[in-house]
Amino acid sequence: QVQLVESGGGLVQAGGSLRLSCAASRSIFSLNTMGWYRQAPGKERELVASITTGDSTNYAGSVKGRFTISRDNTKNTLYLQMNSLKPEDTAVYYCAAGYRSLTIVTSWGQGTQVTVSS
Repeated sequence: QVQLVESGGGLVQAGGSLRLSCAASRSIFSLNTMGWYRQAPGKERELVASITTGDSTNYAGSVKGRFTISRDNTKNTLYLQMNSLKPEDTAVYYCAAGYRSLTIVTSWGQGTQVTVSS
């Protein structure tokens, strides 16, 4: 399994931006799919965005047009650029690696808190 460590979370005002990073313990070149989940208090964990080895991306409808997922295979790092943040984006964000559009997750990060104030 690959170890995943997120960073970049924090407190931001509505309309602001944050960039999350997920550093992997080994090469991510061969990882089928990577992505970001989030979990808000009292809610189920939801898939926010995913990216395949072929750089095919998929986004939840609530973030489409505001968030951008990317991967840098040379740095073994996954990113999530979050723009035009809303209070409803407040959640713990988890990096994940797996298969089948991340319906199967084989590795999780520990999570990073994102708080958007109104």
